[in-house]
Amino acid sequence: MTTLWHNGLMYTMEQEGGQVEALLTENGKIIAIGTYEELKEQAAKEINLEGSVLYPGFIDSHMHMIGHGEKLLSLDLSNASSADEMMDMLLAAYPDLKPDEWFIGEGWNENNFTDKKILTRQELDKVTASPMILKRTCRHAALANSKALELAGISKSTPDPQDGVIMRDADGEPTGYLKEGAQEMVLALIPKPTEQTLTRALRKSVENLLSLGLTGAVTDDLGYYGDYTNPLQAFKNVIGEQKKFRAHLLRRSTVFKQLIEEKATYNEPWIEPGEMKFFIDGALGGKTALLSKPYADTPETSGMVVVSDEEIDALVALARKHREAIAVHVIGDAAVEKALDAIEKHPVPEGKRDRLIHVNVLREDLVERMAKLPVILDIQPVFVSSDFPWVMDRLGENRLDWAYAWKKLLDQGFICGGGSDAPIEEVDPLLGIYAAATRRKPGETHKGYLPDEKLSRFEAVGLFTTGSAGTIGKADVRGKLAVGFDADFTVLDKDLFQVEDEEILHANVVMTVVSGEVMFEGGILSIPGVS
Repeated sequence: MTTLWHNGLMYTMEQEGGQVEALLTENGKIIAIGTYEELKEQAAKEINLEGSVLYPGFIDSHMHMIGHGEKLLSLDLSNASSADEMMDMLLAAYPDLKPDEWFIGEGWNENNFTDKKILTRQELDKVTASPMILKRTCRHAALANSKALELAGISKSTPDPQDGVIMRDADGEPTGYLKEGAQEMVLALIPKPTEQTLTRALRKSVENLLSLGLTGAVTDDLGYYGDYTNPLQAFKNVIGEQKKFRAHLLRRSTVFKQLIEEKATYNEPWIEPGEMKFFIDGALGGKTALLSKPYADTPETSGMVVVSDEEIDALVALARKHREAIAVHVIGDAAVEKALDAIEKHPVPEGKRDRLIHVNVLREDLVERMAKLPVILDIQPVFVSSDFPWVMDRLGENRLDWAYAWKKLLDQGFICGGGSDAPIEEVDPLLGIYAAATRRKPGETHKGYLPDEKLSRFEAVGLFTTGSAGTIGKADVRGKLAVGFDADFTVLDKDLFQVEDEEILHANVVMTVVSGEVMFEGGILSIPGVS
């Protein structure tokens, strides 16, 4: 049906301030732009925006969609402001848990605690006799109680795994705090979710994303739930002609070869295959991000590498064998250096771009090397809100020039997409836009952390429109309002280019449109079969 969209502000995102008066859409595409009078005779249907503000559809350039749904359905510890408050939340949760059932929590962050206290297994033992695992916000560390450690065979005599650390007390006994590969010793014991449970989590996730104005996401889910078939089928069960959403699926290195060899299918254009994903380092919060020099506040460590140089080389070579790009998690500068070494040795196939995820800490020489390569950058503006000011102590004064340097990277001409890394952070794109523009936490009034890296409103919104579209090779069909582009729109009740900073956070989603169809409107999911 030919539909005319009119009577609102419509920002094209082609250039700063660019607007159109009316849009004509048909078969999921924008077919004409002009005035209402010019286009009205061609329309079979009109949608009156009643003064709302229409933007190209917001896209999250890096998240974990199933993990986000799981967080929505499970115990969320991310709002705990102290270890005592976290204990209160634990004690109130799952009162009827059976002894053989797992107690699972998500999102704790000791950096939000005034005393920075990390609970011990002995304290967790007071909560439940069932096995317990509490995933840290970064998901690069976890807490386990004594029962979980016992089931995993972790004791005083257990050596650290090659890719992780079992934190210990003065007597050498495990404290319950497990970093990187050490947490996998416990996580591996949790029964793998079924297709049904993954579908439930993903449905919850997509409904939430649409309600927040997101029309698509780059997501990393394949390879976390055992056999890839269950999460992939969950995507097919949830997303399609009825529930339109655009999911670009990164393919974890652990299942990449199997996906290729078994000729997995994806239900395009709603679900499409992406790059091969792997990790090189961890996270700054848990001091496992790999730095070229020791942490300023913990000089005995420079972080961790979770794969060897030989493994990195082999993984990139595998991707190239199948003419694919890579998507690699790199937070510390030493991790970025390892990624660039491998990319330079194994050039990406013509027409594709490698994806560097996070790039929180860089150096001038690394940026110069990156500029010569066909790479795109997944950046998470909300990390500024969650990581500062404590990250300044982690890095020290001398490494801040290229820390969270979104403005300099954009000025250098890099394609940068804006993501949330949900469920690690809150998924709301307005939080990301606010953080990119203000460089501070909501409610704070200072000039911002490293204020020279503030983005203009146009640049901040661009991260989630033109930028994210560019990271998936869709710059010619998404992220702008132009003839021939996908009719994906995010409609808000506020003009993000004109309101005061704090008002960005109070914008409401009026409508989320995917391929010309309203998927969310006025607080109601406009999807057949969804109540």
